[in-house]
Amino acid sequence: MRRGRLRVLLGAAPGVGKTYSMLEEGRRLRGDGRDVVVAFVETHGRKATASMVSGLEVLPRTTIEHRGMGLEEMDLDAVLARRPEIALVDELAHTNAPGSRHAKRWQDVDELLDDGIDVISTVNTQHIESLGDVVQQITGVAQRETIPDAVLRAADQIEVVDLAPQALRDRLASGLVYPAERIDAALSNYFRLGNLTALRELALLWLADEVDSALTAYRVEHGIDRKWEARERVVVALTGGPEGETLLRRGARIASRSSGGELIAVHVTNPDGMRARHPGALDHQRTLVEQLGGTFHQVVGEDVPRALVDFARAANATQLVIGVSRRSRLAAAFTGPGIGATVIRESGDIDVHIVTHAAAAGSGFSLPKLGGALSRRRLIAGFAVALVAGPLLSWLLVTFHTETSITSDVLAYQLLVIVVALIGGMWPGLFAAVLSGFTLNFLFVEPTHTLTISDPRQLLALVFYVANALLVSYVVDQAARRTRVARRAAAESQLLATLAGSVLRGEDALQAMVTRTREAFGLTGVRLLVDGETKVADGEPSRDDRVTEIPIGGRGVLELHGQDLEASERRLLQVIAAQMDAAIEHGALATAASAAGALVETDRMRSALLAAVGHDLRRPLTSASAAVSALRSHEVELPAAERDELLATASESLDALAELVTNLLDVSRVQAGALAVTLAPTEVADVVLPALDELALGPADVELDLADDLAPVLADGVLLQRVVVNLLANAVRHSPDGERVRLAASSFQGRTELRVVDRGPGIPAERRDEVFTPFQRLGDTDNDTGLGLGLALSKGFVEGMDGTLDVEDTPGGGLTMVVTLPSAGIPTTTTSTTTTPTEELR
Repeated sequence: MRRGRLRVLLGAAPGVGKTYSMLEEGRRLRGDGRDVVVAFVETHGRKATASMVSGLEVLPRTTIEHRGMGLEEMDLDAVLARRPEIALVDELAHTNAPGSRHAKRWQDVDELLDDGIDVISTVNTQHIESLGDVVQQITGVAQRETIPDAVLRAADQIEVVDLAPQALRDRLASGLVYPAERIDAALSNYFRLGNLTALRELALLWLADEVDSALTAYRVEHGIDRKWEARERVVVALTGGPEGETLLRRGARIASRSSGGELIAVHVTNPDGMRARHPGALDHQRTLVEQLGGTFHQVVGEDVPRALVDFARAANATQLVIGVSRRSRLAAAFTGPGIGATVIRESGDIDVHIVTHAAAAGSGFSLPKLGGALSRRRLIAGFAVALVAGPLLSWLLVTFHTETSITSDVLAYQLLVIVVALIGGMWPGLFAAVLSGFTLNFLFVEPTHTLTISDPRQLLALVFYVANALLVSYVVDQAARRTRVARRAAAESQLLATLAGSVLRGEDALQAMVTRTREAFGLTGVRLLVDGETKVADGEPSRDDRVTEIPIGGRGVLELHGQDLEASERRLLQVIAAQMDAAIEHGALATAASAAGALVETDRMRSALLAAVGHDLRRPLTSASAAVSALRSHEVELPAAERDELLATASESLDALAELVTNLLDVSRVQAGALAVTLAPTEVADVVLPALDELALGPADVELDLADDLAPVLADGVLLQRVVVNLLANAVRHSPDGERVRLAASSFQGRTELRVVDRGPGIPAERRDEVFTPFQRLGDTDNDTGLGLGLALSKGFVEGMDGTLDVEDTPGGGLTMVVTLPSAGIPTTTTSTTTTPTEELR
């Protein structure tokens, strides 16, 4: 019998539309003439989902008694007896009631598949067994109902029902997912934007891995060994050398350029089991690979290039990153092409990146030494060529000598002198000229085998020959000297341009200068002291180093540890010192500019304060002054009722004045960082109820929704009460008549949220940051009263208690102020009829 096919609709979170899509597909298949039944569906009270069941055959459920309760489950026997072509089974990870034939619904589905029935089912990311701990870290909710990855991967078809996180939140806010009484709690807990984004990424990555496994299996099954660039896979070859970190970071950047890129590091070891030369560095690189989100592999191979290419092909790699050889050119000449050249030749269609690094031969920046015209190595090489090539040339010329070959003999020796002069300069050239001159006279000039000259013209020719050799040697020596000077000038220009660029780009110029100075002059250490204190340093000087001090302006000293410096190097250091002095001055000016910016902001604040004080203090002062003046007047006898009214007016005005002055003092303390905060475990109810009493608000004005498992917060009760008073006052002021403000509180993952929800006009998203600026009046206060300090004070108070105050849109219109504070401890539990998080999030 043919085994049925399993098709799974995977969702990142509840409410994305898995069940709806399953029913929609069932209706489509039924319209095509297929035999489709609904074996089990859970609509969760969603009208749109329930409407999709219409027109489909729904099989009856079975009821299982458990502890006096009747639990409805899928009737497996009824489905098997009906034997439809396709069965729709919702919630594949569901745990069946005790007493069922199978413990899990996926086991029921497996029996249907064995009977040849095709099944379409649904599952959420949080129910995948391998992702359970990750989901719990993200959401704070432990999942009791899970499905093994192997079962899910065995499905014939897996589809992601995708919905953007904000779209899901909008759907939730519109009441399309949960009832109205559960919307705020869901938005502030499980359905936070960050949670949904992370869950969506998990779902897509899990499916991408599943597709990748299927692709690999297909390639193996069909014997395809060519790379298929389904996704970017970057293999980084590690030797355990110091260049490994550079290679890994470059590989990670290449992998990150494409969505779903994968970083794979590999180290090839010898078959003899010998450890790497730098085991500590290799362990550090293994850790770095994990931090970069990659995987580390170790393979054994005697032929390193072949092992690398074979591993890259097996991993279906698209890119292979290796380091440039650390061997010198001389070593490469004797040992042949290195690993890089072999890998490039063998790689085929895999792109190979050869990355330069500080450990490569000849890398690093250092100033060429001036010294003599040519290096000592070239001088020795010139003398060696003269001593070795001279006798060989003489043997060849004597062997093939004829009476008419004297001219060619002279030219051959002349060529030898030029070659020696080109290699070693003037002194080896002069040595070769004199030696070849005596050899010519001894071997080829009559009388031979003596150093005597019978013809004066031969003496003159020998003098000309030596003079030519000397001139050629001198020209080569001068060219070498000018080349070295030019190379030194170019290096100095490069050094100064780099230092100047660091200053202009605003980088950490002093550190860059000190580091480049140490590298350029080959020093063991460099230290910059400003006003007697070490500003920056680089290198590790030893006690035996010579110390050279270069003054920098009138405040600093540059200490150089290492060898003695030449006069030309000291001249360059004076230029570098001037650059460092400019960088120090630049830093001082930047600090002064920052301080000046703070002063400008203070002046702006003071101007706003004076303008606000002139407007907002005038009314209470005028009212109080007028009331007191009327009371003191003896010209008119006031009735008792009017006197009481005047006293009440004066009292209210003075209270308002006192409140304004208190707010001003609090703002100054917040901005000065001198706010006194006393943190202690505080019950939210102990703060909310006094705030309501202070504002004289009752059930007709505010709807309270404090969670039963609400944890106490770590806060300053007095400051938190003032925050709640400010937020409630704003919310009530802007709520439409007859519309209650909602104050909700809930605890989640060690944090407690207080949400003050109104149905007012709200604030445009682009202006929300301005509501926390002192002396601003947007939609949070009246335009005729208040200094605009309420939300600025509230934000300062909350942040002083290690919390946050954020602005959100109210679903359906309005503004929601969210106060988030750390919970003080384990919440107290009370009897509640609310559903558990796992049941709620199906």
